[in-house]
Amino acid sequence: MSQPLPATAYVRVSPATFDPRRFAEVEALSTKQAEYLIPALTRLPGIIHHYVGVSPEGSIVHVSIWDTEEHALQLSGLKEMAVIARGEMEAIGVTFGAIVNYPLNWTI
Repeated sequence: MSQPLPATAYVRVSPATFDPRRFAEVEALSTKQAEYLIPALTRLPGIIHHYVGVSPEGSIVHVSIWDTEEHALQLSGLKEMAVIARGEMEAIGVTFGAIVNYPLNWTI
């Protein structure tokens, strides 16, 4: 059963890639980062959900659901995400792609 979402909801997608041989290191860092990112994210107004997936094939995706695009955009200014976590990941060879915000079109 899906959770009712506001008509103004947005999905934010942030992809990244890395050398698959560094999977264990990237996965361990992602798990460690959750210790400070989860509390920072939960303090932001408008966040509904946030998910992270790390693939052994060499990719990461952060997907979050927000009540409005304005609130989704605030994640780019979150120091823990935009500066600390990104810098830690880049230091071990992770390359980030373009971040995209999509208006929510349908849910199941």
